[in-house]
Amino acid sequence: MILPESAQQPTMYFIGVTTTQSSIMNLFPLWAQELGINEAVIKGIDIEIHAEDSVYQKCIDFIKNDPLSMGALVTTHKIDLYNAASAAFDDLDHYATMFHEISSISKRNECLIGHAKDPISSGLAMEAFIPKDFWKHNGEVFIMGAGGSALAICSYLTDVKHGSNLTKKIIISNRSEARLKSAEKLLSQINTPVQFEYHLCPTAEDNDHVLQNLPPHSLIINATGLGKDRPGTPLSDKASFPQNSLVWELNYRGALDFMHQAIKQKEDKNLHIEDGWIYFIHGWTQVIAEVFDVDIQGNFENLEKIAMELRLTAN
Repeated sequence: MILPESAQQPTMYFIGVTTTQSSIMNLFPLWAQELGINEAVIKGIDIEIHAEDSVYQKCIDFIKNDPLSMGALVTTHKIDLYNAASAAFDDLDHYATMFHEISSISKRNECLIGHAKDPISSGLAMEAFIPKDFWKHNGEVFIMGAGGSALAICSYLTDVKHGSNLTKKIIISNRSEARLKSAEKLLSQINTPVQFEYHLCPTAEDNDHVLQNLPPHSLIINATGLGKDRPGTPLSDKASFPQNSLVWELNYRGALDFMHQAIKQKEDKNLHIEDGWIYFIHGWTQVIAEVFDVDIQGNFENLEKIAMELRLTAN
């Protein structure tokens, strides 16, 4: 990790792995202009996956003590950063303390505040593509990956606001047993009729086996990060998706191997496939609103339009 120099203008940071490759670097200046925060800039802080605690602590100390460093969005490192540096925060929101993750860093009156915004942003993203009556078909949810995004998605899918419109089962797999057990411990706090099932799946073939036992009308999610910062996919090319299902690739950039596996079966299996673009937009706008204390809700349609136009131009 290379820390930036002291900020000379209001600065938001992106704490990730390969931040220069993110669309936010080109999108942020356009959004800043729309939101009237023209002087604000964004800078990336790249940290290796599962870095030493001291790395996260130095990063948070810098943001906390640098006057014009306004806050940050955190990806990939949400759980590790919480475990290493949560003590440096003056306030943490309910989701951050519940799921032991921090995705949003902001300041108010010299207080450093940590939020876990993914339960909100992932919910908004799912509302955009999951049909309102989808769960009447008794489909299940299979999430590959047990990190912060998986926890956030589970939080939304089990929210009491859905009443009885719930999946019967959420299955979570992960390559690491420690992270899987941590997810199980945290999700056990949720009071819900939804059944949770956990599978240690160190190989793609292990995930294939779970996938083949899903009923039709299920939701399958790649929450591993594979296909973005790291190459690969959690499934093998022999994997078979269940009929009439929803497939969600949380990544929006990179090789997107998982999404391309689903695309090959789209017609035969009648799949609806989503990438992570809308999740990306909701995730960033939620955190920008927190960091700069600006209204996003009233501007969201314009921000989404700007993002879509940029994406079309880039492609």
